[in-house]
Amino acid sequence: MKLWMGPAGLHVEPAQGRDADAVARLHAQGFYRGWPREDFAAYITGEGTPVYVACDAKRRIAGFAMVRLVGAEAELITIAVDPRWRGKGVGAALLRAVFDDLLMTPARRMFLEVAADNAAAIRLYGKFGFVKVSERKGYYPRPDGSPATAIVMARDLG
Repeated sequence: MKLWMGPAGLHVEPAQGRDADAVARLHAQGFYRGWPREDFAAYITGEGTPVYVACDAKRRIAGFAMVRLVGAEAELITIAVDPRWRGKGVGAALLRAVFDDLLMTPARRMFLEVAADNAAAIRLYGKFGFVKVSERKGYYPRPDGSPATAIVMARDLG
């Protein structure tokens, strides 16, 4: 089994089917429109969508990241960290594991989308070499009905 070190006694490993409930809950905490548990179960067990979890020895999940692989490209589909663990390096540990694992794939470039008002995420992605390549105005719906702009970022993988 693959394992990567994380902060504060956490480690990162590939998600397992039993993680679908926890991952869906975390996603719903972090995003206005969470995805159904069944979708996460399909991604976790499916091909081409590796999911990574940051968890402790008792498998309490502090965060997760999901990637889509298509040929020479990878997309960070979503990443979420439990509010109690934000700002403690969990997101960075997840990204390091993703990048390490992507070395074993044909992927040579990675893309992601992030809300333009998510300054913490944009800073994190910048530290990992992502740069803005475009914007998608009105891409994300907000609870109050207002649209939010998505920034598309990319970086080479090697």
